[in-house]
Amino acid sequence: MCLGLSAPAPPSTVVLFFSLFLFALLAGGPVAAWRPWPQTAQMNVTDYAFGDSKKYEGSSEFVKLRYHMGPVLTTKITVHTIWYGKWERSQKKIIREFINSISAANSPHPSVAGWWRTVQLYTDQTGANISKTVRLGEEKNDRLYSHGKSLTRLSIQSVIKSAITARTRPLPINPRSGLYLLLTADDVYVQDFCTSVCGFHYFTFPSLVGYTLPYAWVGNSAKLCPGQCAYPFAVPAYIPNLKPFKSPNGDVGVDGMISVIGHEMAELTTNPLANAWYAGQDPSFPVEIADLCEGIYGTGGGGSYTGQVLDARDGATYNMNGIRRRFLVQWLWSHVLNYCTGPNALDH
Repeated sequence: MCLGLSAPAPPSTVVLFFSLFLFALLAGGPVAAWRPWPQTAQMNVTDYAFGDSKKYEGSSEFVKLRYHMGPVLTTKITVHTIWYGKWERSQKKIIREFINSISAANSPHPSVAGWWRTVQLYTDQTGANISKTVRLGEEKNDRLYSHGKSLTRLSIQSVIKSAITARTRPLPINPRSGLYLLLTADDVYVQDFCTSVCGFHYFTFPSLVGYTLPYAWVGNSAKLCPGQCAYPFAVPAYIPNLKPFKSPNGDVGVDGMISVIGHEMAELTTNPLANAWYAGQDPSFPVEIADLCEGIYGTGGGGSYTGQVLDARDGATYNMNGIRRRFLVQWLWSHVLNYCTGPNALDH
């Protein structure tokens, strides 16, 4: 549920065991692989430490992933983005292209669209699959930090409320197929950011916002904690002699955000109201489809190894192609294969 941290912490390590519990307290209650590899790519087998995670590729530790009869996002998904704080145009372009690449079937393999095919395997109680169509919707810029530079989990919902009730160009209200993505700039601190989470998702409370809207928050860690939330493009100071990967789009903070955004979008579409696809008996402590594959980016990944990823000619590291750009995004759990998979997998 929450994309969080361990020691050392990758950008997509997920600490979710208390996320819904905290929300409840604060609220006063509650793929297949494709080959050949691109001609410009070489396999990268650099070993990176991801802490003590035991969720290895092919692991059966969490084989009890079940569907709990709640809704999933089966109709065309529209991502409405809130840019909170000051963002460079170049940074927005990177994130927009990643989202647009989810439905870009003609991207070179291995592709972001191929990565999303694992998400599409999940269904609702009628047998309808999660939508293959994900598109960018309306955007809202909050350059003046209207709710300050230090946000709590509840004030994040207030930011969303401000965006949908704004006097000028409010975001559309779309509870059924809308996904609200709140992105905070590199000088904004969010409750638990850097210490235990890099992003999280949930849904808004009608008592606060007026509607139940699935949303995700992801922060730019470039200034606050790149070694924690932009790893492996930056490494923590307490890990000596470890060289970071070169980021594929030349922006360590934003390239680190991409995997977190992918993580949260995959979970938000398969478990938007915390009652659909997750492992565990208690919905307050769910393990979701990206949580099961934290730190895995390629074949053989898990534990202290990212898995086999790709090196571009310029030395940048990635594992999937977008429309024009490249990205490094963690793998997802396939309930059909019963293990983690991604478009750059070598073994199927």
